[in-house]
Amino acid sequence: MTQSKRFARLAERDINKETFVEAWPDAGLIVADGPNDPRPSLTLEPAPHKRVIEMDGKTRAQFDSLDTFIADHFLDLSVAEEAMATPSLQIARMLVDINVPADQVRRLALGCTPAKLCEIVRHMSVLEMMMGLAKMRVRKTPANQAHVTNRRENPALLAADAAEAALRGFAEIETTVGIARMAPLNALCVLVGSQTGRGGVLTQCAIEESMGLRLAMKGLTSYAETLSVYGTERSFVDGDDTPWSKAFLASAYASRGVKIRFTSGTGSEALMGSSEGKSMLYLEARCLCIVRGAGSQGVQNGSISCIALPESLPGGVRAVLAENLIAAMLGLEVASGNDALASHSAIRKSAKLMLQFIPGTDFIFSGYSAVPRRDNMFGGGNFDAEDFDDYNVLQRDMQIDGGLRPVREAEVLAVRREAARAVQAVYAELGFPEIRDEEVEAAVVAHSSDDMPARDIVADLAAADRFLEGPQDVRDVISALRRHGFPQIAANLTEMLRQRTLGDYLQPAAIFVRDDPSSPKPTFRVLSALTDPNDYAGPGSGYRLQGARWQEITALPQARSPHDFIADRIGAPLPNLHELGPARPGRFNEVIVCVGPAFGTALTQTINGLPHEEVLKAIFTGIAKEGMIARLIKAYHTSDCAQLGFTASSYSGSGIGIGLQSRGTAVIHKRGMPRLHNLELFSFSPSLTLETFEQIGRNAAKYAKGEAVKPVPVTVDNWARLRLIVKTALLHRRETEEVRDKPPQELFFDWEPDV
Repeated sequence: MTQSKRFARLAERDINKETFVEAWPDAGLIVADGPNDPRPSLTLEPAPHKRVIEMDGKTRAQFDSLDTFIADHFLDLSVAEEAMATPSLQIARMLVDINVPADQVRRLALGCTPAKLCEIVRHMSVLEMMMGLAKMRVRKTPANQAHVTNRRENPALLAADAAEAALRGFAEIETTVGIARMAPLNALCVLVGSQTGRGGVLTQCAIEESMGLRLAMKGLTSYAETLSVYGTERSFVDGDDTPWSKAFLASAYASRGVKIRFTSGTGSEALMGSSEGKSMLYLEARCLCIVRGAGSQGVQNGSISCIALPESLPGGVRAVLAENLIAAMLGLEVASGNDALASHSAIRKSAKLMLQFIPGTDFIFSGYSAVPRRDNMFGGGNFDAEDFDDYNVLQRDMQIDGGLRPVREAEVLAVRREAARAVQAVYAELGFPEIRDEEVEAAVVAHSSDDMPARDIVADLAAADRFLEGPQDVRDVISALRRHGFPQIAANLTEMLRQRTLGDYLQPAAIFVRDDPSSPKPTFRVLSALTDPNDYAGPGSGYRLQGARWQEITALPQARSPHDFIADRIGAPLPNLHELGPARPGRFNEVIVCVGPAFGTALTQTINGLPHEEVLKAIFTGIAKEGMIARLIKAYHTSDCAQLGFTASSYSGSGIGIGLQSRGTAVIHKRGMPRLHNLELFSFSPSLTLETFEQIGRNAAKYAKGEAVKPVPVTVDNWARLRLIVKTALLHRRETEEVRDKPPQELFFDWEPDV
């Protein structure tokens, strides 16, 4: 039973909903540097054969199928002996040395065994790994991938959400299914939607691998990343695969013009009970060597759906970054996870993201849930549709390109409507179950599938079966779009087919951009490791967020002109406030209120909208209720609150004065006290009410009479600064603009006391 109230509160925090365990190496529950991990070693047969006969403590006779594949298809034997002889610490330092080009590091990395790769990153801190990742990323321009799914598998909503995701800047969109047979229709809807939002977006449907290949052959997808690899032989067997079968499948995709990447990730072998007592990072290093050896251009890695497992152990998030770095070292496109829900804690999940967000990866998410978390059929989403604004602000805060762009509601609604109508037309043309107008309109404004009308899922499944088995393919979709008045979407789909025949987007880390999005005849340009190589070499090099792209990211819809923040605080000068001439010292029974130079003239309301006239009435009423006289002066030589109070007390016959800035900040000061010392300070002006100001007047009068005074209670709002600091700065700037070389002036305030 917790006795400490503080510990009781801590126990309720989101972070304490997580599972944390101690390491258990024999069960594979250790993220790196396991006691059972092998030491790096490599022995080659003498020339001319130069075959690997020993690797990481095993002779060739002891090799399992993974060792054999790595030795025969991954290791670059022309550099292997040099790489293995180079101290791991030296290679680690090369990774962060801006004077060492990435190609020099990669040359050695391709000659390193899995154990050697782990030993290299063992020397590196998280910060150093981020520096290495910034240099080793193969494509210069970062990008992002989205998940678009929904629990009801509604076609209009899938198309609308895909269109919005494309409009928001995602370069790839991935969907999946709740029912496997729905894959053809889901893939179709996301394809049409993506080419509505922005031509050139790559799409895929995460489904069983042979089914995925069939969808690609029908032209419904343009990439695949469901080719899973594992770090132990037993895990591969359980997956009914071998490294060779995965390599063959990758070739089958590529031969049909479909970009592929493999999927791996720290923790999968321990989850499957087949870790062989090795650390998660060592097994992941084996996976990445297999991916490279199989000829894949890239990999989706970053623990992916297993993320909660490494995160339960010490150093888990560091190990995920390490696997991303190793993949980049090997020249692979890195789609760096951040997809599955990683934490209950918003702090923790954001901190994890920063390890890839700041240095940049080829795809920072794989993928970002572009739909509400509850609709994400991939098991939630670390960030989802409700986090779009937060993510855009992060890009703007750090001047980092995270692959997204701010959008306006009107353009989102327009593109969602067009996508939903386009899919409606395709369904009608191809003889699929009707998409009603009410579904289209619901999809335009929907937040989630809960906002959509029900469909006949049995009829949709039957249509999906017919489509998969029949002769129809993406060419029929293009024809339907043209006939029903969607020429631009049809043109985008046609260009995607043309690009498949060219094959340029099979290059490592390829994405498409359009140089002229307004052109009716789209031409997509490939950005890849070949056409857009990462040339980071320290400050002033590599990808820099600037120019039009930076302007796009800064243009948040919620960003306002600074002038808007104080426009409603400016009004006509108070008619019952008049200057009488230079201020003079007064009598013993008075309290002076000294206001700032903009008070009642350039500014007429406090920061929280209280009219200056009402504020003065409240203070004067409080003073009068204590039988004292209030006198008003205006300072022109200062806008500082402490100086206003000091001035007020200096002129006051009683020695007590109130300083009052135009924004409402106030102070009670006594003559003889230092300027920055006071009787009472009311710095939280947004929380001050007219009742508070009246009490300030009463307390000042009591001080003047020499009575015991109970300080005015003030509400402290710790969030006020976040909300109002811009307005505070602008109001103070406006007040300061009125400062001039002029002595304090006596003011006449025409008011009726309420006593």
